Amino acid sequence: MPLNIKLNYVEFPAKDISATKKFFEDAFGWNFIDYGPDYTAFENEGLDGGFYKSDLTSLASNGAALLVLKTSNLEQTKSRVESFGGKISTPIFSFPGGSRFHFIEPSGNEFAVWCVTDT
Repeated sequence: MPLNIKLNYVEFPAKDISATKKFFEDAFGWNFIDYGPDYTAFENEGLDGGFYKSDLTSLASNGAALLVLKTSNLEQTKSRVESFGGKISTPIFSFPGGSRFHFIEPSGNEFAVWCVTDT
């Protein structure tokens, strides 16, 4: 009998919840719901989740899972990430079927953005 269990929610640490919220609002248009001063949540962004107050960071180089956002325009998205305070940690590179880059958001968490390569 299938259990129909799927990924549903992801949580990230955030040293500065306000700066992290502002970054994702400005760079990607995300909306947040605050649950007190130490937690904020986002919905309808492919996977729901939240940021909790913590001095920890989520970096793939430390063994953390890497969440990858999808875009239709990689260069434009990279420019938005940089213009709103994200730091590019891995420049754009190609792989079979696409290209991507990695960035660090204001609280120190690493994310990636990829784009399908047209064939």
